[in-house]
Amino acid sequence: MGQIIEKLANQRGHQIVGKFDSKTPYSTENHVQADVAIEFSCPELALQHINSCFINNIPVVVGTTGWYNEFDQIKQNRIQHNGALFTATNFSLGVNLFFEMGKQLTKIMNGHNYQCNIHEIHHTEKKDAPSGTAITLAENVIKSSSTLNHWELADRVQEFNTHDSQDQNALPIYAERQPNVPGTHILSFESSVDSIKLEHEAKNREGFAIGAIVAAEWLIGKTGVFGMSDLLNFEN
Repeated sequence: MGQIIEKLANQRGHQIVGKFDSKTPYSTENHVQADVAIEFSCPELALQHINSCFINNIPVVVGTTGWYNEFDQIKQNRIQHNGALFTATNFSLGVNLFFEMGKQLTKIMNGHNYQCNIHEIHHTEKKDAPSGTAITLAENVIKSSSTLNHWELADRVQEFNTHDSQDQNALPIYAERQPNVPGTHILSFESSVDSIKLEHEAKNREGFAIGAIVAAEWLIGKTGVFGMSDLLNFEN
C-alpha cells in the first residue's frame, strides 16, 4: 500500500518528505516537516505513529485496522494536542457506497424471514480477522436491523447454516484468507427457498490508495476526528 500511495501521490503533484516502517518507525525523534501523514502499517505501529503525529501537529489519515480497542484513548490524545485524525476501515469509494447499500438492504429485509451473514476474503498476509471492513459492514447492518444486536466470528459451518444457529440475534462473519486477494466482501440474506447477496470485490489496491490520498488532501487545515461519511457527505 505504501508503494502504491507514493506512486499515486507523486502523480497528483505531491512530494513525499518521509517514509517510515517497522525498522524505522515515526516518532518525535525523527520528525519531518509535513502537511499531512498517511498511516498504512500494522496495528502494533499505528498507535505510536498516530500519537507522534498529534505531538508534532501533523494531521494523520489512518488506514491500518486492528487498533480500535484503543480508539477512546486516541481521541483523548487528539483533544489534548488539538490534532486531526481521519480514520476508515476502507478508503475505497466503492466500498463506502457498498456500506450505504448494505444499510438500505437491511432495512428492506426487516420483517421478512431471512437470516443474514457476512463472508470476507483477503490476502494471506492480512493479520486481523475479521477485516475492519467486515466489522464496519456488520456494525452498519446491526444498526439497521430489527433483530441483530451483535456480530460473531464464525466458521464455515455456522456461516452457511445460519438458520441452525442458536443465537438468532448474532450476525455471523466468516473470514477467509487466500493468496493475492485484495479484498472481497459479501453480505447475504438466506432463507429456506432463496438467497439475496450484495457483493463488493476489489480488483486491485489502487482504489484504497487514491481514497486515502483524497482524504489526506481534504484533512489539511482541519481539527477533529473524521471518516468517509464526512468526506463523501453521507448521512450518518
